Amino acid sequence: MKVKEVADLVGISVRTLHHYDEIGLLKPEQTSEAGYRLYSDENLETLQQILFFKELDFPLKKIKEIINRPSFDRKEALNFHRKILVERRLRIDKMISTIDMTIEHMKGTIAMTNKEKFEGFDFSHNPYEQEARERWGDEAVDKSNANLASMTKEEQKAMQEEMNAIYRSLASLRHTLPESDEAQAAIQKWYIFLNSNIGIHYSLEAFKGLGEMYVEDERFTESIDQFGEGLAQFMRDAMAYYADNNKK
Repeated sequence: MKVKEVADLVGISVRTLHHYDEIGLLKPEQTSEAGYRLYSDENLETLQQILFFKELDFPLKKIKEIINRPSFDRKEALNFHRKILVERRLRIDKMISTIDMTIEHMKGTIAMTNKEKFEGFDFSHNPYEQEARERWGDEAVDKSNANLASMTKEEQKAMQEEMNAIYRSLASLRHTLPESDEAQAAIQKWYIFLNSNIGIHYSLEAFKGLGEMYVEDERFTESIDQFGEGLAQFMRDAMAYYADNNKK
């Protein structure tokens, strides 16, 4: 199959398939004399596997590493995907049930306990942890987790409130220039907060790289932009300017 046929079949863009080829994630079986990429049935099976991993938020670098291992077993991987997706479905079903009950509770037809209001929520797993390990290594993430675990619930709550206050302050400035004195003073508070509370030290370069991730990863963008649309991009620009202008 030609690249356009594969793209139409799967529902992804031709550009995505070109990117997978360029990074060595999915090489077409052959290229025609006219330069067309030609995909085999085996290529399609590999693509299916890639998209299952992607659905579970695995970064492309990690997917490539996994599927290229000599010990990689496609059937075992499919069983893994199924297990995780079933767990996700059960949690989503539970949250939908909680929403339905909450609506009825608001109507006055049923009474919910405080515990029932939060059925289905699970914050024991950090969805960003795997990617953090990929970018900065296990030691940095383990230090961060250990630092959080050492805090009391009151200390964790206070840290969360301080973090939200900084986000709100930055959100109020997001329509100004990132290099303005006000924006730079606010972003400096964010830099100090991270280095004082997370348990690891961010160099200026790492701080700048973190800002890039706020925009590159839509999960971070969505979370940050809850405080104000465009905040993630504003923070990225302000963090880059801060890092570049505070190097010794």
